[in-house]
Amino acid sequence: MSLDREPVALSWSGGKDSALALAALREDPRLEVVALMTSVTREYDRISIHGVRRVLLEAQVASAGLPLIEVTLEPQCSNEAYEAAFFDAVARMGVGHPGVETLAFGDLFLEDVRAYREALLRRAGLTGCFPLWGRETRQLAHDFVARGFVAHLACVDTTQLAARFAGRVFDDGLIAELPAGVDPCGERGEFHTFVSAGPIFSQPIAVSCGDVVLRDGRFAYCDILPSPAG
Repeated sequence: MSLDREPVALSWSGGKDSALALAALREDPRLEVVALMTSVTREYDRISIHGVRRVLLEAQVASAGLPLIEVTLEPQCSNEAYEAAFFDAVARMGVGHPGVETLAFGDLFLEDVRAYREALLRRAGLTGCFPLWGRETRQLAHDFVARGFVAHLACVDTTQLAARFAGRVFDDGLIAELPAGVDPCGERGEFHTFVSAGPIFSQPIAVSCGDVVLRDGRFAYCDILPSPAG
């Protein structure tokens, strides 16, 4: 860790906003990202909400060259249980990375979400950092593609976007197809992504798309699978 830069941790979902946030933090000469923090649902062994397999999360953090701090959740986790798991993860982070006083997020414009995070961080003795906040989301989506990132839609909320988008590559063509009212970055939960390649990684992660399954009568999950290299 550099002595002249502030150490920060990043809340990491494995999706494109997290990837762009990591890129932005690494471009800031005042900051040094020292860890990633991810919520994992214990019973499913997958990234919470996104539904991505742990093995792919582990491939991401290895390629990013950063340690992982897990927020371990149960299925149908209550907000109280989530907060308890979060505080436990913060305590573990404090042991391994005692200089970290800031946790960064890839949030873009939802004021209520940011306010909740900042209140939670205050209770944990941390401050928040939002490197993408206020960026115009259509331009940000196209910038993601232009910078050489590769992502697939891992989860689609079918009340906002058709299930046929699950498993699609997030590219300029997909952005152009999104219906009016759907945020190009999926900031209102319209969709979630898994990033398999890009400038934040030392090497790409080979993946393929498996079955698409509808859960809770609403969420279409594409089972993104690790593929053998080469």
